[in-house]
Amino acid sequence: MTLYLSMAAFALASSITPGPVNIVALSSGAQFGFNASLRHVTGATLGFTLLLVLIGLGLHELLALWPGLTQAILWAGVGFLLYMAYQLAADDGQLGQGERQKEPSYWYGAWLQWLNPKAWLASMASMGAFVGDGEMQLLWQFAAIYFVICYVSVACWAYAGAMLRGLLQSARNVQRFNRFMALLLAASACYLVVEGV
Repeated sequence: MTLYLSMAAFALASSITPGPVNIVALSSGAQFGFNASLRHVTGATLGFTLLLVLIGLGLHELLALWPGLTQAILWAGVGFLLYMAYQLAADDGQLGQGERQKEPSYWYGAWLQWLNPKAWLASMASMGAFVGDGEMQLLWQFAAIYFVICYVSVACWAYAGAMLRGLLQSARNVQRFNRFMALLLAASACYLVVEGV
Protein backbone atom coordinates (compact mmCIF):
# COMPACT_ATOMS: atom_id res chain seq x y z
CA MET A 1 0.00 0.00 0.00
CA THR A 2 2.91 2.36 0.68
CA LEU A 3 4.03 2.12 -2.95
CA TYR A 4 0.59 3.21 -4.17
CA LEU A 5 0.53 6.14 -1.75
CA SER A 6 3.96 7.17 -3.00
CA MET A 7 2.73 6.95 -6.58
CA ALA A 8 -0.32 9.03 -5.73
CA ALA A 9 1.78 11.65 -3.92
CA PHE A 10 4.14 11.94 -6.89
CA ALA A 11 1.21 12.19 -9.32
CA LEU A 12 -0.44 14.88 -7.20
CA ALA A 13 2.74 16.91 -6.80
CA SER A 14 3.44 16.92 -10.53
CA SER A 15 -0.20 17.38 -11.62
CA ILE A 16 -1.48 20.10 -9.28
CA THR A 17 1.51 22.43 -9.46
CA PRO A 18 1.45 25.34 -11.91
CA GLY A 19 2.45 24.46 -15.42
CA PRO A 20 1.36 25.19 -18.98
CA VAL A 21 -1.59 22.78 -19.02
CA ASN A 22 -2.92 24.07 -15.71
CA ILE A 23 -2.50 27.70 -16.75
CA VAL A 24 -4.48 27.01 -19.94
CA ALA A 25 -7.15 25.25 -17.83
CA LEU A 26 -7.37 28.28 -15.53
CA SER A 27 -7.65 30.64 -18.48
CA SER A 28 -10.21 28.43 -20.21
CA GLY A 29 -12.33 28.19 -17.07
CA ALA A 30 -12.27 31.97 -16.70
CA GLN A 31 -13.19 32.65 -20.32
CA PHE A 32 -15.54 29.78 -21.19
CA GLY A 33 -16.73 28.30 -17.91
CA PHE A 34 -16.09 25.01 -16.16
CA ASN A 35 -18.20 22.68 -18.31
CA ALA A 36 -16.69 23.91 -21.59
CA SER A 37 -13.20 23.52 -20.10
CA LEU A 38 -13.75 19.84 -19.31
CA ARG A 39 -12.87 19.00 -22.91
CA HIS A 40 -9.41 20.46 -22.32
CA VAL A 41 -9.18 18.66 -18.96
CA THR A 42 -10.11 15.31 -20.53
CA GLY A 43 -7.80 15.72 -23.51
CA ALA A 44 -4.88 16.79 -21.32
CA THR A 45 -5.40 13.84 -19.00
CA LEU A 46 -5.67 11.30 -21.83
CA GLY A 47 -2.67 12.84 -23.60
CA PHE A 48 -0.53 12.70 -20.48
CA THR A 49 -1.59 9.16 -19.61
CA LEU A 50 -0.72 7.97 -23.12
CA LEU A 51 2.67 9.67 -22.87
CA LEU A 52 3.28 8.07 -19.46
CA VAL A 53 2.39 4.59 -20.73
CA LEU A 54 4.56 4.95 -23.86
CA ILE A 55 7.50 6.11 -21.73
CA GLY A 56 6.90 3.07 -19.51
CA LEU A 57 6.77 0.75 -22.51
CA GLY A 58 10.21 1.79 -23.66
CA LEU A 59 10.15 5.24 -25.22
CA HIS A 60 12.57 6.33 -22.47
CA GLU A 61 15.14 3.89 -23.90
CA LEU A 62 14.86 5.55 -27.31
CA LEU A 63 15.34 8.95 -25.69
CA ALA A 64 18.38 7.64 -23.81
CA LEU A 65 19.88 6.47 -27.14
CA TRP A 66 19.19 9.82 -28.79
CA PRO A 67 19.59 12.57 -26.18
CA GLY A 68 19.25 15.15 -28.93
CA LEU A 69 15.63 14.09 -29.31
CA THR A 70 14.95 15.03 -25.70
CA GLN A 71 16.46 18.47 -26.31
CA ALA A 72 14.40 18.86 -29.50
CA ILE A 73 11.21 18.05 -27.56
CA LEU A 74 12.20 20.54 -24.86
CA TRP A 75 12.85 23.37 -27.32
CA ALA A 76 9.74 22.64 -29.41
CA GLY A 77 7.65 22.71 -26.25
CA VAL A 78 9.23 25.93 -25.02
CA GLY A 79 8.67 27.52 -28.43
CA PHE A 80 5.02 26.48 -28.37
CA LEU A 81 4.55 27.86 -24.84
CA LEU A 82 6.10 31.18 -25.83
CA TYR A 83 3.84 31.30 -28.91
CA MET A 84 0.80 30.70 -26.68
CA ALA A 85 2.02 33.42 -24.29
CA TYR A 86 2.33 35.84 -27.21
CA GLN A 87 -1.19 35.00 -28.42
CA LEU A 88 -2.61 35.68 -24.95
CA ALA A 89 -0.66 38.90 -24.51
CA ALA A 90 -1.78 40.19 -27.93
CA ASP A 91 -5.48 39.40 -27.30
CA ASP A 92 -7.62 42.55 -27.09
CA GLY A 93 -9.96 41.08 -24.45
CA GLN A 94 -13.12 41.55 -26.51
CA LEU A 95 -15.53 38.81 -25.47
CA GLY A 96 -18.25 37.93 -27.92
CA GLN A 97 -17.22 40.52 -30.51
CA GLY A 98 -15.79 39.77 -33.92
CA GLU A 99 -14.45 36.30 -34.41
CA ARG A 100 -15.43 34.12 -31.46
CA GLN A 101 -12.57 32.53 -29.58
CA LYS A 102 -12.61 28.76 -29.57
CA GLU A 103 -12.67 26.82 -26.35
CA PRO A 104 -9.76 24.42 -25.93
CA SER A 105 -10.69 21.03 -27.37
CA TYR A 106 -9.84 17.43 -26.45
CA TRP A 107 -7.13 17.41 -29.11
CA TYR A 108 -5.71 20.73 -27.99
CA GLY A 109 -5.37 19.45 -24.41
CA ALA A 110 -3.74 16.22 -25.56
CA TRP A 111 -1.28 17.93 -27.92
CA LEU A 112 -0.46 20.49 -25.27
CA GLN A 113 0.71 17.66 -23.00
CA TRP A 114 2.88 16.21 -25.74
CA LEU A 115 4.48 19.61 -26.29
CA ASN A 116 4.80 20.25 -22.56
CA PRO A 117 8.36 19.68 -21.32
CA LYS A 118 7.00 19.36 -17.77
CA ALA A 119 4.92 16.35 -18.86
CA TRP A 120 7.95 14.66 -20.44
CA LEU A 121 10.11 15.26 -17.39
CA ALA A 122 7.39 14.01 -15.02
CA SER A 123 6.80 10.90 -17.15
CA MET A 124 10.46 9.98 -17.34
CA ALA A 125 11.10 10.68 -13.65
CA SER A 126 8.06 8.71 -12.49
CA MET A 127 8.82 5.71 -14.68
CA GLY A 128 12.37 5.65 -13.37
CA ALA A 129 11.20 5.93 -9.77
CA PHE A 130 8.25 3.52 -9.75
CA VAL A 131 8.37 1.22 -12.77
CA GLY A 132 12.10 1.05 -13.44
CA ASP A 133 12.09 -2.73 -13.72
CA GLY A 134 9.44 -2.65 -16.48
CA GLU A 135 6.79 -4.64 -14.62
CA MET A 136 3.68 -4.29 -16.79
CA GLN A 137 1.09 -4.69 -14.05
CA LEU A 138 2.73 -1.94 -12.04
CA LEU A 139 2.86 0.30 -15.13
CA TRP A 140 -0.89 -0.03 -15.70
CA GLN A 141 -1.68 0.51 -12.02
CA PHE A 142 0.47 3.62 -11.94
CA ALA A 143 -1.16 4.91 -15.14
CA ALA A 144 -4.63 4.43 -13.60
CA ILE A 145 -3.62 6.28 -10.43
CA TYR A 146 -2.04 9.08 -12.45
CA PHE A 147 -5.10 9.35 -14.72
CA VAL A 148 -7.47 10.00 -11.82
CA ILE A 149 -5.16 12.44 -10.04
CA CYS A 150 -4.24 14.29 -13.23
CA TYR A 151 -7.90 14.69 -14.20
CA VAL A 152 -8.91 16.03 -10.80
CA SER A 153 -5.87 18.34 -10.62
CA VAL A 154 -6.39 19.94 -14.03
CA ALA A 155 -10.14 20.17 -13.35
CA CYS A 156 -9.38 22.09 -10.13
CA TRP A 157 -7.53 24.70 -12.16
CA ALA A 158 -10.42 24.97 -14.62
CA TYR A 159 -12.85 25.33 -11.70
CA ALA A 160 -10.70 28.05 -10.14
CA GLY A 161 -10.77 29.88 -13.46
CA ALA A 162 -14.56 29.55 -13.63
CA MET A 163 -14.78 31.14 -10.18
CA LEU A 164 -12.88 34.16 -11.57
CA ARG A 165 -15.30 34.50 -14.46
CA GLY A 166 -17.44 37.11 -12.75
CA LEU A 167 -14.44 39.44 -12.53
CA LEU A 168 -13.89 39.31 -16.27
CA GLN A 169 -16.93 41.18 -17.51
CA SER A 170 -15.03 44.03 -19.17
CA ALA A 171 -12.59 43.81 -22.06
CA ARG A 172 -10.00 45.64 -19.94
CA ASN A 173 -10.18 43.01 -17.19
CA VAL A 174 -9.98 40.18 -19.73
CA GLN A 175 -6.97 41.81 -21.32
CA ARG A 176 -5.24 42.15 -17.93
CA PHE A 177 -6.06 38.55 -17.06
CA ASN A 178 -4.76 37.30 -20.43
CA ARG A 179 -1.53 39.25 -20.01
CA PHE A 180 -1.07 37.79 -16.54
CA MET A 181 -1.65 34.28 -17.95
CA ALA A 182 0.83 35.07 -20.76
CA LEU A 183 3.40 36.10 -18.16
CA LEU A 184 2.84 32.85 -16.26
CA LEU A 185 3.24 30.79 -19.45
CA ALA A 186 6.43 32.62 -20.39
CA ALA A 187 7.79 32.16 -16.85
CA SER A 188 6.87 28.47 -17.03
CA ALA A 189 8.73 28.14 -20.34
CA CYS A 190 11.82 29.86 -18.90
CA TYR A 191 11.73 27.64 -15.82
CA LEU A 192 11.58 24.53 -18.01
CA VAL A 193 14.58 25.74 -20.02
CA VAL A 194 16.60 26.24 -16.84
CA GLU A 195 15.56 22.85 -15.44
CA GLY A 196 16.00 21.02 -18.75
CA VAL A 197 19.43 22.36 -19.64
